[in-house]
Amino acid sequence: MSSSSVRDVPGGTSPVPGGRVRSRRGASSSRPPQAASANPVALTGRGGIVVIFAAGVVCGLLARLLGVPLLTGAGFAIGCALAAFATRPADLLTLVVSPPLVFFAATFAVEFATTLGNGSLVRGLTVGVFTTLAATAPWLFFGTVLTVVICLSRGLMTNVNELRDKLVGVRLFEKEENENPVRWDESPAVAQDRRPHHGEVD
Repeated sequence: MSSSSVRDVPGGTSPVPGGRVRSRRGASSSRPPQAASANPVALTGRGGIVVIFAAGVVCGLLARLLGVPLLTGAGFAIGCALAAFATRPADLLTLVVSPPLVFFAATFAVEFATTLGNGSLVRGLTVGVFTTLAATAPWLFFGTVLTVVICLSRGLMTNVNELRDKLVGVRLFEKEENENPVRWDESPAVAQDRRPHHGEVD
C-alpha cells in the first residue's frame, strides 16, 4: 500500500490488508446502549417523607372542604405507597420508620389551618387532632404496614444488615479501646529514676 493511500484514510481508522478500512469509531458505536435505570425517579429519605406529608395535608384539606373524611386516610396511604416506590434503596430504612410521625404532623397542620380564626386555637387543635387520629387510626396502621411491605420487597433487609454490621463494628472498636487503656499511674519523674545510669551495668 502506498503512502498516499494511507494518508487518504479518514482519521480514527486503520488500514486492513485487502483494501478494507475498519473504523474505530464505528466499532465503538456498534456497542449496545446502556439500559436505562429501572427506577428513573429516586428520592432521598427526606424526599419520601415530604411526599407522605404533602399527600396527607392535601388530602386532609380536601376531606374537610368536600366533607369526605375517607380522603384523609386514603391520601395518606397513597402517599406512603408512592414514597416507598420512589425512594432510593439506600434510604428505605429512614422512610420505613417515619409514617406515624409524619401522619401526626400532617394531621396537626390540617387542624391548625382549619381551626385558625375559629374560636380558641388551643382547644380546637387538641379536640381536632385527637378526633382525627381516633377516626383514621386504621388508615395509619394500613399505611405503615404498606410502607414496610413495599420497602421489604425493594431491599430493606440489606439496609438493616448494614446497620447491624456498623453497630457491631463500633462495639468491637470500643471493646478494644477498653481492653488497652492508657496507664497514668506512673509519673514521668518516677519512670526517669528507674532508668539505669551511665555507670551502672544492666
